[in-house]
Amino acid sequence: MKNILNPSHAREVLDRIDRLSPSSKPKWGEMDVAKMLAHCSAFQDIAMGNASPKRSWSGILIGGVAKPMFYNDKPLARNMSTISAIKIVDERNFEVEKGKLKQQIIVFQKKGAQECMGRPHPFFGKLTSEQWGKGIYKHLDHHLKQFGV
Repeated sequence: MKNILNPSHAREVLDRIDRLSPSSKPKWGEMDVAKMLAHCSAFQDIAMGNASPKRSWSGILIGGVAKPMFYNDKPLARNMSTISAIKIVDERNFEVEKGKLKQQIIVFQKKGAQECMGRPHPFFGKLTSEQWGKGIYKHLDHHLKQFGV
């Protein structure tokens, strides 16, 4: 399983983000490309400790059991639900969101394991840095595939 904390895996994701354009269209889902980038940045904010949404009741009840789906090799399902705190509904500027996400990935990758050690996910609960690294890569990969890159 790839991990965003690995420099070569982070570089691969950054290169894929660079292949997006304002006219990139989703293969599934309702978000446009700028909203998708903002959504991924909002998720990155949670991992980096810049946002701390409350844990959902469903997360408290089943999050621990479902946790491995966040960082295993199985791709995320298309059109699955997301954390309400990172649903992006307002219009966003593609270039701004692209730059913000790329910078977050660079900072997160450079700070490494200390950046997310034990930080809770709002559904799955506390994660190790390795679980966060794999989960972030998996989430980004899911959305980049959604836009064909």
